[in-house]
Amino acid sequence: MANLLFVSALALLLTPLYLWSFKSLPKERWQMICTVPLRKDSDGAWQGLNLTYYGLFNALSLCVGAALVFVLTASAGIRFTIFAVTMVVLLGICLPASSIIARRVEKKPATFSIGAASFLGIVAGPWIVMAVSVFSNNWLSVSFQPMAVLSALMIGYTLGEGVGRLACISFGCCYGKPMGDMPAFVRRHFSWVSFTYTGQTKKIAYAHKLLGEKIFAVQAVTVVLYTFSALTATLLYLNGAYAWAFFTCLLISQGWRFFSEFLRADYRGDRKISVYQIMSLATIVYGFFLPFVFPSSGQAADVLAGLRSLWNPGILFFLQAIGVIMFLRTGRSDVTGAGIRFHVKKNRI
Repeated sequence: MANLLFVSALALLLTPLYLWSFKSLPKERWQMICTVPLRKDSDGAWQGLNLTYYGLFNALSLCVGAALVFVLTASAGIRFTIFAVTMVVLLGICLPASSIIARRVEKKPATFSIGAASFLGIVAGPWIVMAVSVFSNNWLSVSFQPMAVLSALMIGYTLGEGVGRLACISFGCCYGKPMGDMPAFVRRHFSWVSFTYTGQTKKIAYAHKLLGEKIFAVQAVTVVLYTFSALTATLLYLNGAYAWAFFTCLLISQGWRFFSEFLRADYRGDRKISVYQIMSLATIVYGFFLPFVFPSSGQAADVLAGLRSLWNPGILFFLQAIGVIMFLRTGRSDVTGAGIRFHVKKNRI
């Protein structure tokens, strides 16, 4: 019962956020959080750095995903040290790679790809977990089941990317095709699954000039599908079915990543099958071999113990720290600028 209540509570917390986001974030108002003045021009105006909701939702997604990973691993009796070391190493590899790979694929100087980060994370993750396992056995005299950590990471990634797609809605990137270009079945039965963007600084405006048109809301479908798969996998995990939880998230997230790109209008490279689609298929094949290397099942987890462990100043500080780093990494807009003027309200003097 506790497992079901935990998953239901997550769903109830996320649903209002999603409903508000689908309605509000395509609007111009919800792209920039604030602008920081940097230097003054000769005409008295300041040049500004825009801080975006894209960065805020990416930071939120990382914190939510990492918190879920911690709760799951703590529920399985795995120490915070194991969680922290694994997360730091994994993020240290994936965050820089997300930009490096995206720049090579899309040939743009300022871009960032979750697809690239997830590919490297899924490929490198098992061996990072294995290395941490060897280290903890030899130096800390602590043993744990690697598949418990690997499965929790996969669930946390899937939920994190689901929440993170709100960032794409806000910035107007990763957008779908115009509804007029969608198959007749979609136009007939799913015309309501659409966004209409406003704001000249949205990527959909300057990249494809699709402002004011009904666009298939592929990001919203990703949000719902990934969240559902992560919550389903969480139930499986808490019942000790680590491999089933891992494969549920792997197949749904990477399978949808492959299929959804056929529904997207943004630039993904010059090939009919993009590099990111090839990566997603490769990770599915790769993932099927992991249970032969890692034990794939365990005892039922104690979710209440995991939640109690979360309420700890050190853990909360760790989550805040990685959230701030993610915001600083992705929230500073390199493709938009701002001019600011300040004045005194004389009627308030």
